[in-house]
Amino acid sequence: MITTQFRNERFSNALNLIPQNIPPIWFMRQAGRYHSHYRKLKETYSFMELCKQPELAAEVALGPVKEFGFDVSILFSDLLFPLEALGMGLTYDPGPKLSFSLTSEKDLLKLKSSDEAIEGLKFQRDAVVRTREVLPKDVSLIGFVGGPFTLMTYASIGKHDGNLSFIKTNQNFVDQFYSILVPLLKQNIELQLQGGAEVVMIFDTAAGMLDPYNFLRYVAEPMNELAKLFPNQIGYYAKTSTEAQITQIHQIPNLAGFGVDHRFSIQETLKNFGGKGFIQGNFDQELLFAEEGKLKEKIREYLLPIKDLNPEERKGWVAGLGHGVLQFTPESSVHLLIDETRKVFSE
Repeated sequence: MITTQFRNERFSNALNLIPQNIPPIWFMRQAGRYHSHYRKLKETYSFMELCKQPELAAEVALGPVKEFGFDVSILFSDLLFPLEALGMGLTYDPGPKLSFSLTSEKDLLKLKSSDEAIEGLKFQRDAVVRTREVLPKDVSLIGFVGGPFTLMTYASIGKHDGNLSFIKTNQNFVDQFYSILVPLLKQNIELQLQGGAEVVMIFDTAAGMLDPYNFLRYVAEPMNELAKLFPNQIGYYAKTSTEAQITQIHQIPNLAGFGVDHRFSIQETLKNFGGKGFIQGNFDQELLFAEEGKLKEKIREYLLPIKDLNPEERKGWVAGLGHGVLQFTPESSVHLLIDETRKVFSE
């Protein structure tokens, strides 16, 4: 096991369930298209260059930390790179496109082994190392990989929101693909932890579409395997997850924590699932498009019931959004949410 050194005190307190007044803050997609810093870099470099050149990936990740004062930075990368490393090719024009899809068990023969594929992901370790070097010493750094189920949906149908009938009815195909993919993700996670990531998040944008049985088979069981291998170093987030799915995730031993989207009450989530690991979320990202007065009202409407909990009841909370920062989100709104969060909990 790689020993973790936590840099941000609030983030460390959240992971270790130490009560505190002001929560740590990080947003999914906090480095990206809404931010002028990123857009400026994008005028010169392609998305692939920004991800694969460690100096550039570090510069992108540093931008929002300097601008907004986040407690935690996130590796700037993309969740589809393991599929590229397996030999599936990957281009962005502007969205991701793989060179072929997995539509039968025969297609699995085209893939590299995990030991071959990991060579194509070592740039992520270098990017984590460089990001850690440029970040302020009191800012934590997390990594991420795509969830096995989400990567499978991209590999087989090219996106995460299409018809999943082939996947749901072909368990043998899933088992064979997972036998290649999951070992690669283990090595990928280890690379990021070696580079200095304090936690590695599993982002599963497609898993919310699953029924409880298939969620157990395709998501909870491999997550249990990963958490056992990297105890208290793996976090999980599934877009549009259900309470039944969160219940399964919460039951996984040694999980560092999980995130929930804005459809959940963070107070109820802390009450029902707190005391075991961090819980991240979950202000509605669409509200950040409201004009300043209305947004401030909505922020207070969201935060004050959470403040009514005592620090013991809200221990483990990591303040964030329901999902990632949306394109065209006003930077002033991001400032306001962060500033108001710290102000409310310091009053």
